[in-house]
Amino acid sequence: MTQPPPPPPNQPPQQPGSGAPAEPPKPPAPPSPQPGYGYPQQPQPQPPQPGYGYPQQPQPPQPGYGHPAPPPGANPYAQQPPGYANPYAQQPGYGYPGGAPTVPTPATAPGRTNASLYIIVAAVVAIALIVGGGIWYSKSSGGGGGKHDTAGADTGGTKGSDDGKGGGGGSEKVPSDPAAKVLFQVPMPTAADTTVTSGSWLTGTVYAKTGVARITGYDPTSGAKLWTVPLPGPVCYATGHVGADGRTAVVFQPKMPPKGSSAGCTQVAAIDLNAGKKLWTQTIKSGDVPVNFNNVTVAQQTVAVGGTSGGAAFDLASGKVRWQPKPTDTCYDAGYGGGAKLVAVRKCGSGDTAQLHIQTIDPVSGKVASEYEMSSGIPYASVVSTDPLVVAADVNDSAGDGSGFSDVFSIDNTTGKLRTRISTPGSSYAARCDGIYQVEKCQGVVVGNDRLYLPTEEHDGDGQFSKTNEIVAFDLATGKQTGQRADAGDNYTITPLRMDGPNVIAYKNPPYNKGAQIVSIDGGSFKETKLLENPATARVKALETAMAPAYAEVLYSRGRLYLSAVYAHAIGSSTSSKEYLVAAFGTDG
Repeated sequence: MTQPPPPPPNQPPQQPGSGAPAEPPKPPAPPSPQPGYGYPQQPQPQPPQPGYGYPQQPQPPQPGYGHPAPPPGANPYAQQPPGYANPYAQQPGYGYPGGAPTVPTPATAPGRTNASLYIIVAAVVAIALIVGGGIWYSKSSGGGGGKHDTAGADTGGTKGSDDGKGGGGGSEKVPSDPAAKVLFQVPMPTAADTTVTSGSWLTGTVYAKTGVARITGYDPTSGAKLWTVPLPGPVCYATGHVGADGRTAVVFQPKMPPKGSSAGCTQVAAIDLNAGKKLWTQTIKSGDVPVNFNNVTVAQQTVAVGGTSGGAAFDLASGKVRWQPKPTDTCYDAGYGGGAKLVAVRKCGSGDTAQLHIQTIDPVSGKVASEYEMSSGIPYASVVSTDPLVVAADVNDSAGDGSGFSDVFSIDNTTGKLRTRISTPGSSYAARCDGIYQVEKCQGVVVGNDRLYLPTEEHDGDGQFSKTNEIVAFDLATGKQTGQRADAGDNYTITPLRMDGPNVIAYKNPPYNKGAQIVSIDGGSFKETKLLENPATARVKALETAMAPAYAEVLYSRGRLYLSAVYAHAIGSSTSSKEYLVAAFGTDG
């Protein structure tokens, strides 16, 4: 696999146990069909665990949140597989010791600066070449599309109704017949080395997908190639957020790297998906060396990129620099969450004493509108949603499964105050976030109706030898479960993808003798309505297995389902069957 070089000398070494991985993650292999998805197996009795979709006792406020915590004895974020698309606390002053800070002016904007940018970088930052485009940043990450994003049905945005009631109001229509057929397939491109192909988008006129050093637009129904935007090197990261004008952004390498290496993720570009053209390309330099980025997002008309050398922002239409790191700051913007609002995860310090600041910022000026300080010793966090503001972290490595997801923090965008903290233990819930490399990359968690929607871990079903799970809801104001539960059904597992108005769109992974389903879950009654069901043929089952939500990008809109791969394999790599970059399915109604 194309591997990046080590981090620059101005960053502290990343040792095992220091809160950063010793080496970048490697691509996961798609799973073979496992017993439990409809295959008979020996029963695995296990005691029922709280949190499997049933209301639980409210968690009392935790002491110490917002005060420096003792450093954990273990790595706060265990390494997790990429491809899981694709994720704190406060006391008086809410992040401002001794009172509120002076809000920076657009001219100075010290909150967006970083001294390390002007130290000449001897080597580019160590990053993982994996991106969570598509549904996880469109988002299954829950970041949501607001009024500045393309309609949620096209982009997969998760911005839901704000009335908190749910029910009705979704744009997805129920077909007369949910039975789907294969619309088209795109063959897997060949590559000299394992190469990232993450990034997929939907507008009203095009389905676009990253290939090897290119982005291609296809007719959403026929798969006919509409346009191709060539790039000099592979895409490193993409955002699933799409502006109302059909524009999005990617970070890519400046050239095709030699096998087993990286040319650095230094190039930022805006792509017009409707027109099929690259609008501009930008870089930010530290001395004479281009800075590497491992995060990109779009908020309103701003492209924001972040990394260990700090963050920068550009005008989406022109590419004009809106802000960039300056030498007056010792903190840096590790990354951003976009969509309706722009939120920065800002890191100060290193190792066990590092502290994260969650800042809602003005997309144009970079001025800080509100700030929430996390407890010391939490080195990584993920932005699940920017409006309402929801972040996730693996506090003290307590998730226990490398998911980066043990606690969820609901924060007031205006005041920066903590609304509530929700315990989401890895033993009970199946969401995953990658706050280590990509601030905006989460899988299996959706926000809407001022609620948090999570899938439970798989557990025994009602039938003999069967397995299943549920989607449950938490109130973001109180932190309590609402009592709503959507059951997957025996030998199905269900994963929330995005919001459709007040309703939740979810993917149901099927047993061996059924096809995958897309369902709409009513935000009020939690009644499930089937929108699409794939045929249960061997050909389709192979596609579903290779491109399940945990290993691929999933987009659904207007009766069409798109599954796409996040890696192209090296030439000559052994595979048991023909592989595809994209598989699209659709209904007639």
